[in-house]
Amino acid sequence: MTVPPYLDTTGPIALAHRGASNDQPENTMAAFESAVDLGFRYLETDVHVTRDGVLIAFHDDRLDRVTHHKGLISDLDWSEIKQARVDGQEPIPLLEDLFDHWPDLRINLDPKSDAVVAPLVKTIRDSKLIERICIGSFSGERLNVFRESFGPDICTSMGPMDVFRLRMTSLPFPAPFQQQTFSAQCVQVPLTRWGLPIIDNLFVSTAHKLGLKVHVWTINDETEMIRLLDLGVDGLISDEAKLLKSVFISRGIWA
Repeated sequence: MTVPPYLDTTGPIALAHRGASNDQPENTMAAFESAVDLGFRYLETDVHVTRDGVLIAFHDDRLDRVTHHKGLISDLDWSEIKQARVDGQEPIPLLEDLFDHWPDLRINLDPKSDAVVAPLVKTIRDSKLIERICIGSFSGERLNVFRESFGPDICTSMGPMDVFRLRMTSLPFPAPFQQQTFSAQCVQVPLTRWGLPIIDNLFVSTAHKLGLKVHVWTINDETEMIRLLDLGVDGLISDEAKLLKSVFISRGIWA
């Protein structure tokens, strides 16, 4: 399997989840800058599109949880959304601002709705971002659109059904779960799904045999970070940017 530029790095990857989101309001330029100032080269963020077609870095489909404004992102124009402040402090950033401000960063993107896909494909192509991004989503259909649009050059993680297939492949079951093939280059998963554990030696070793990198989210506990790194995972995604950095430094793997 060809390793896309996003994954072409030595040692495990430390990803700041929504920026340094335990230090600054999540998915804001302040949170991203805090992570960059700590030395992070990889960030994770989410993408929504406004009613008038503007891509923004924001997690929820509504403004309500993290701002004093209300309403669906898809029902509002950018001129309205840019008035909102996350935690009453920070404006919601344009996705393009994140890429333009830090031209060397690699960014994990989660397109949060079907409406995001077409404008995000266009932005990736027009701005030549393909080497700097990985697309992750709970929707296998969305992931397939990016794969069809860019071929093997784009880094994608797995949707839920592929994660299930990989989990089954890793267990000592007979066919049909053996000899699976996957279009993704990495798998980005929580510790558990469907009430069952995902990450163990079998899962990680099977992924590696298939040429897949394993990234785990959202890990905010030091003991868990150490355990997962001991298992051989290839990346950790955390809200606790400072803690994650200190664990990587203590193991001599901070890039």
